[in-house]
Amino acid sequence: MRFKVFNYGAGNLYSIQAALKREGVTPSVTKTGAGIEEADAIILPGVGSFDQAAKTLPMERAREVIDSGKPVLGICLGLQLFYSSSEEGSAKGLSLLPGRVRRFPPTVKVPQIGWNTLSLRREGDFTDGVPDGSWVYYVNSFVPDAKGGSVAATTSYGVEYPALVAQKNIYGTQFHPEKSGTVGRRVLQNFIRAVRR
Repeated sequence: MRFKVFNYGAGNLYSIQAALKREGVTPSVTKTGAGIEEADAIILPGVGSFDQAAKTLPMERAREVIDSGKPVLGICLGLQLFYSSSEEGSAKGLSLLPGRVRRFPPTVKVPQIGWNTLSLRREGDFTDGVPDGSWVYYVNSFVPDAKGGSVAATTSYGVEYPALVAQKNIYGTQFHPEKSGTVGRRVLQNFIRAVRR
């Protein structure tokens, strides 16, 4: 399978490509969106600035392809780009899911770096084989402020926020699956299975 990974200056391009290759996927990188129509799925990776990513990503082209039903996986910053805007900057997001991205409350140390647990909110293909209370790895200072049917699991760190989202062809993780051991690998495998269908 062919996955297109967007390069908008995010910091985990190598690690997510290596994780996908371990699962039998052939990833390639694009800055312009070239080839995303022919790819089996697209990946919006994590670690970086919301504004930089939003201004670099070919937003209209990406939104059109995702709206057409192309599976997309957003990781950390990539998940945050699913929403309309972020307190991190002034750029507009993809507005694929309702909500916006907010700063962690001042009561906690930011960024959150390290392991935290998942609380499953609903069962589905994306959370198949992921036990409630699983530990996953985070590096983030901002989180989606979103409710509703797309939220598959949450994490608490000063505030409860979406950790996994899944709605139709849109999938996202606020944590880094490529750094989250067997649980992260299972989440990637679940996404790949969804793409194959």
